[in-house]
Amino acid sequence: MSGRAAFPGAGALREAGQLFGLGADVVRNTFRRPFQLREFIQQCWFVVSVTVLPTALVSIPFGAVIALQIGSLTRQIGAQSFTGAASVLAIIQQASPIVTALLIAGAGGSAICADLGSRKIREEIDAMEVLGVSPIQRLVVPRVLAAMLVSVLLNGMVSVVGVMGGYFFNVILQDGTPGAYLASFSALAQLPDLWISEIKALVFGFIAGIVAAYRGLNPAGGPKGVGDAVNQAVVITFLLLFFVNFVLTTIYLQVVPAKGS
Repeated sequence: MSGRAAFPGAGALREAGQLFGLGADVVRNTFRRPFQLREFIQQCWFVVSVTVLPTALVSIPFGAVIALQIGSLTRQIGAQSFTGAASVLAIIQQASPIVTALLIAGAGGSAICADLGSRKIREEIDAMEVLGVSPIQRLVVPRVLAAMLVSVLLNGMVSVVGVMGGYFFNVILQDGTPGAYLASFSALAQLPDLWISEIKALVFGFIAGIVAAYRGLNPAGGPKGVGDAVNQAVVITFLLLFFVNFVLTTIYLQVVPAKGS
């Protein structure tokens, strides 16, 4: 056996490079014509059908838990008047895009990965390349764009449902004042808080779609390889989402001054 030993992290670096390369290919092919409008609409409807109900069901208890926890904390320190602002900002800036991204990755991304993986092991992807059809433009771009669009729309729904749930549980269960809840929110919240929430959802949808497509296009082989690829796609997406959320939140808090500061 000759030659140098492989660098321990060489495989991970190679995978990361291929993932970034796929992301660049998707961005480049997004602006190529013809655009696969029918496939895009079908994928949007498919992603919505598998994510909208779980997202709605998760957003209600998520908003309630945040409202109850913050309401209890603000009561202990005598700052009940800021319960509304703290709850709503926590839901809009952090909870809503994270919940949306997790459902997009767990439900929509796994389905996208399984679909592309099954096409790969049936050699449909190879047949398309032989015929001169780009699988990136034909299959991956519509799915990634659908994940991004649905993620943004679901983020708005989660924000509304979460805020309404938080308001209900704070006012009904914790005897909060409706006027104070709304007044503190309008006093401390600002429009960029909603912008960063939607930007996060857009970026998270892109990441979920790219990771799902990458693992779907590169299964280990056979049906078992497709199943493993689906599991890997969900885990990798979750790890990337929390890291990217930290980066975006840090940049936002440094760039956008708090209201009233």
